[in-house]
Amino acid sequence: MLYVIGMGPGNKDNMTYRAYEALKNADVVVGYKTYIQLVKEILPEVKVTENTGMKKEIERCQLAIDLAMEGKEVALVSSGDAGIYGMAGLIYQLAEGKMNISEIEIIPGVSASSSCASILGAPLMHDFATISLSDLLTEWDLIKERLHCAGKGDFVIALYNPKSFGRTTQIEEARDILLQYKPGDTVVGIVRNSGREDESKEITTLKDMCDCEINMTSTVIIGNEMTYAKDNMMITPRGYLV
Repeated sequence: MLYVIGMGPGNKDNMTYRAYEALKNADVVVGYKTYIQLVKEILPEVKVTENTGMKKEIERCQLAIDLAMEGKEVALVSSGDAGIYGMAGLIYQLAEGKMNISEIEIIPGVSASSSCASILGAPLMHDFATISLSDLLTEWDLIKERLHCAGKGDFVIALYNPKSFGRTTQIEEARDILLQYKPGDTVVGIVRNSGREDESKEITTLKDMCDCEINMTSTVIIGNEMTYAKDNMMITPRGYLV
């Protein structure tokens, strides 16, 4: 069996029991080196691990498939949910013609949008969109079109991969696009290092959000026209109280 596991934010408290059991029973755990280290902290008894570096997603998935075809019980780990910007789709693509699909099991995890929303309060109580600002796999023009559509529809918007050392202007462009549809005082929440020791959050506004600390470990949640802030929390009414 090949288990594709979403680890959630990266600590045991926020990992599902199903994910924990699959990791504990695996013969081999495969993943990006940072996630492998998290697995070792949660399950020190894990004996056999295979780690690969950044931008080695294809090699990582191929390794997991090869090990499973050798008869091993393999756990391939992703942060968050493996089916949301994770390895689930790539595994199915690479396994076609090699493995029986019934030998692959996707184990969901707590996504960044869910974990960060809980830290901020209740910002995702109405329709929302998740958009990654990383243009490594998606053309920037297409990402901008999606930002326009989400802004026009007044969705609450969760921005993944908002900024990195090599990508510093996309978050500013995203803000400028959304300011065409949302007021400058729209409530925005920023969570850094969700579920980890140095976790922090900040409530700000759409016009001021780029003045805040934002990096690759951040998730930015932008409210809709009904979202408000109270006691350093971000709340989007669902409409139960009229």
